[in-house]
Amino acid sequence: MDTFGLLGEGLLAALQWQNLLYALIGVTLGTAVGVLPGIGPALTVALLLPVTYKLDPAGSLIMFAGIYYGGMYGGSTTSILLNTPGESASIVTALEGNKMARKGRGGPALATAAVGSFVAGLIATLALAFVAPWVVKFALAFGPAEYFALMVLAFITVSAAFGDSALRGLTALFIGLGLGVIGIDLQTGQSRLAFGIPDLLDGIEVTTLAVALFAIGETLKIASDRSQVNEEVLAVKGSVWMTKEDWKRSWIPWLRGTAIGFPIGAMPAGGADVASFLSYSAEKSFAKRPEEFGQGAIEGVAGPEAANNASAAGTLVPLLTLGLPTTATAAIMLAGFQQFGLQPGPLLFTSNASLVWALIASLLVANFMLIVLNLPLIGVWVRLLTIPKPWLYGGILVFATLGTLGANGGISGRLGPISYSFELLLLLAFGILGYLLRRFGYPIAPVVVGLILGPMAEQQLRRALAISQGDPLVLFHSPIAITLYVVALLAVALPFYLRWRGRGQMLSQLASDED
Repeated sequence: MDTFGLLGEGLLAALQWQNLLYALIGVTLGTAVGVLPGIGPALTVALLLPVTYKLDPAGSLIMFAGIYYGGMYGGSTTSILLNTPGESASIVTALEGNKMARKGRGGPALATAAVGSFVAGLIATLALAFVAPWVVKFALAFGPAEYFALMVLAFITVSAAFGDSALRGLTALFIGLGLGVIGIDLQTGQSRLAFGIPDLLDGIEVTTLAVALFAIGETLKIASDRSQVNEEVLAVKGSVWMTKEDWKRSWIPWLRGTAIGFPIGAMPAGGADVASFLSYSAEKSFAKRPEEFGQGAIEGVAGPEAANNASAAGTLVPLLTLGLPTTATAAIMLAGFQQFGLQPGPLLFTSNASLVWALIASLLVANFMLIVLNLPLIGVWVRLLTIPKPWLYGGILVFATLGTLGANGGISGRLGPISYSFELLLLLAFGILGYLLRRFGYPIAPVVVGLILGPMAEQQLRRALAISQGDPLVLFHSPIAITLYVVALLAVALPFYLRWRGRGQMLSQLASDED
C-alpha cells in the first residue's frame, strides 16, 4: 500500500473518538505545562511520562505525541511574555517576541508563533509521512554490525550535540551506560552491579531516571538559586490577532523556517536550537527592514518558531525509523515507547504498522487542536504564568513523585512498602545527580540515552561477535557500518561549526542592540 493509503488508514484510526480524546488531553496538558516558566518540552514530556502508562499503547503514544507538540507550542508564550526561554531553541523567540510584547504587540507575537507553528507542524508532519518509509527501506538491510554502528552514531551524536563540551557529553553518556549495566545479564543470567540489593536485579527504570533528572533536578536547581525572583508577566494588550501587514510579513518566514527546520531536525547532529538560530540568521539576511531586528521584528518570531516546530517533526524521522534520538525530548519519547515493550526502528513499521501510522496521523490532528486551543485561550495560559515559583515547583515534586511511583509499581509489580521506599531513594538520588550535572554544566540527555541504548548496543555487539566467532573486524566489513562511523565523526565536528556560526551572529546582534 502506498503512503497515501497508509496515512489515510492512520487518519481513520486517529479520528476515533477515544483517540481524539487522548490527543485533546495530551495537547492541553502539554500546552499547560509547557507554558510554565523554565519548563521546556523535554521536562514536560518527562514529567507527564507516567500519566500515559495506564492507557493502551496506541492511545498512550497519541497522547504522548500531543504532549510533545503541546509543549513545543507552550514554550513560545513563556518566551514572549516572560522573556524566559524554556530551552535554548526559544532564545530567539524571546529576543524578538519579548520586545514586541513590551511595545504592546504581545498578541500579534503570540499569534504569529501559533500560526507559524501550525503551518510548520502540518507541512513537516506530511514530510515525515513520506520520508519515513524510504528510511525504513534502507534500515531493513541492517544486521547486528550495522545496528551496533548505529548505536555508536547515537552515542557520538548525543555526546557532541548536547552541551558546549564533547568531553562533558561523553562523561554524561558513560554515566548512563554504567546505569544500563545494572541488573541481570540476559545472556548469562548473572547479576551485575546489584550489590546484593534485590530491587536492582530488574535494572534501573527509565521512567524513574528521566523524571528525576529532568523534573527533580530542575526543581533543585531553581531552589538553590537565590537570584531567582518572580519575573514580570507582560499583559497582552489590544487585539490578539494579526494585522494584514503582519500576515504579509510572516507567511514567507513560516515557509522558510519550515524548510530549514525539518531537515536540520532529521540530521543526527541537528536539533531545534540549531534550526532556530539558522532561521533567525536567514530572516535577518532577507529582511526588508533589518533595522527592526533586535527591536521586535515579527519575522524574528515567525521564522524561528516555524523552524522550531518543523524540527520537532524532523526529529521523529530518525527516532521512528532508526530508534535514534537526536534531542533530549526524543530521548524521553524513546523511553515512552519502551515502557510498552515497543522498540522504534524499521521493524516497528512492519510489526506495528497500524500504530505507527495512527501516531503520525494523530500529529496532524494535534496541530489542528493546538491552533484552536492556543489563540482563544491565550488569557488562560497567561494566568498560569502568575503561579508563584514555590507553588509551581512544589507541585512538580509531588506530581513527579506520585506519577513515578504509580507507573513503576505497575511495571515491576513490586507493591510492597520497601520497594516503594527504594524507588523514592532512587528518585532522590537521581534528582541530586541531575542537579549536580546542571550545576557543573553537564548535559542531561546523554545519561538517559546511555541507559536506553547501552543494553541494546551491548546485545548487538555480542551478536555480531558471535556470528564472526570473535573477529572484531566484522564491525567494519559492511559499507553501511563504515558510512555510519563516518557520519559519527562528522557529527562531532558539525555541531561545533553550526553553533559557532549561529552564536557568533547572535552575539553580534546583541552587541549591536547594546550600542
